[in-house]
Amino acid sequence: MTASTRRTVLSLYMRVFRIARSWQAQIGVVGDTETEKKYILHEASTLFRQNQQLTDPETIKRCVEECEARIEMGLHYRNPYPRAMHLPPLGLATQKGRKLRAQQRLRKQAKPVYLQSHDDS
Repeated sequence: MTASTRRTVLSLYMRVFRIARSWQAQIGVVGDTETEKKYILHEASTLFRQNQQLTDPETIKRCVEECEARIEMGLHYRNPYPRAMHLPPLGLATQKGRKLRAQQRLRKQAKPVYLQSHDDS
């Protein structure tokens, strides 16, 4: 990891923690605010630690883009949780063989940038 990449990642990490420190729930209930703050902190620390060993510049760039997208969406919608993913047509059929592989490829292509770090469930 180059020095500029390291600086970018660390500044994103600190930005997420600053956002969490000043976070206010959309409704304004104290319990919701605390729950959302804990979620932001837990999600950030988990994902940054999970990606700590990355060395490929392209992979690091995708992770940084995902982090920036999640920050902007969270601030815009005042909701720290990831938005639901919309599946393409025929994305949920349970067929086998070639059609199943094609559906899996469609689901993978439809996955937005802000959900790349989440497992398929």
